[in-house]
Amino acid sequence: MPLILTDEQAMLKEAADGFLSEHAPIAHFRKLRDERDPDGVSRELWRAFGEMGFAGVLIDEAHGGSGLGAVEAGVIAESLGRTLTPSPFFGSAVLGATLLKGGSGDQQAWLAKIAAGEAIVAVALDEGAKHAPERIATTAARAGNGYRLDGAKAMVLDGHVADVLIVAAKTDDGLGLFLVDPAAHGVAVERTVMVDAHNAARVTLSDVQVDADARIGAGDAAPALDGALALGRACAAASLTGAGDQAFQITLEYLRTRKQFGKLIGEFQALQHRAAHLFTELELAKAAVIGALQAIDAGRDDAGLAASVAKAKAGRVAELAVQEAVQMHGGVGMTDEFDVGLFMKRVRVLNELLGDAGFQAERLARAGGY
Repeated sequence: MPLILTDEQAMLKEAADGFLSEHAPIAHFRKLRDERDPDGVSRELWRAFGEMGFAGVLIDEAHGGSGLGAVEAGVIAESLGRTLTPSPFFGSAVLGATLLKGGSGDQQAWLAKIAAGEAIVAVALDEGAKHAPERIATTAARAGNGYRLDGAKAMVLDGHVADVLIVAAKTDDGLGLFLVDPAAHGVAVERTVMVDAHNAARVTLSDVQVDADARIGAGDAAPALDGALALGRACAAASLTGAGDQAFQITLEYLRTRKQFGKLIGEFQALQHRAAHLFTELELAKAAVIGALQAIDAGRDDAGLAASVAKAKAGRVAELAVQEAVQMHGGVGMTDEFDVGLFMKRVRVLNELLGDAGFQAERLARAGGY
């Protein structure tokens, strides 16, 4: 399959780029940050995402969604990376919606709310400083007709504004996923603003009682979680390429306009070589990302590994892009007045999200028998 967008996907990209440029440019992000908005996200913008069909890109039409696929979700994620927009898209429309598809009819009612931009879903998975889905200590013990949840979660995206949590916990028959009301007795949520001024939260569960029908699906949920994480990694990789490419475009414009020693700095051969190298690396990363998203849509057995390749490549290239952006801007690149520093911080967080390049490399090595 060609590693390019179809005409319909290109139209979606144009629509997403145009919508975010108009309604959620970097100035929107700066406003939320500088005014210390208590939510850190705009509910109004999220509802507009629903109206545009972006929030329901992975949700079927029966639940009010667009019924599209992973490539389309990646297109929207890339646009979000370009504008640094704080949005529940990743946690709700990608991870949350994917996991809820395996739920009961009542649980799937959340899909319509996500598609309309009326609900925010937060997935509570990781528990430490690094992504480690295989090391979950939170427990779900049988208690009466339901379960008792105990444990603590970290890096829960938009957990402080979530309408419902999807909590991963160990059960007597494997991994379990549970819908939990953030306002339930025993649930404590603490907002933690990340280095890039985007949102996460710590969630503590102490003797939290949930009914049996709060569990999503039956039996071990590890395979379902693996599928959601593969999609999440590919979409995070798309956001990385969006952020890296936008930092590159900003830098190119600076090279075309900044003069030193009476010449445009873009005329200096050393900077031309660095820009050319970065361009080729970005193109390779974009190819890896779209290849992973296409593999997920095709249901290929190696889709999860392709997502790890994309996440590792996009992470390293985006890191190079923002470092080069700051370097080529000179000293002013480190000031808050220039946007390139904001992209550097965002790339740092996206690299850690769902596993950095080292984590992905280890997954690939283990899959290869090393």
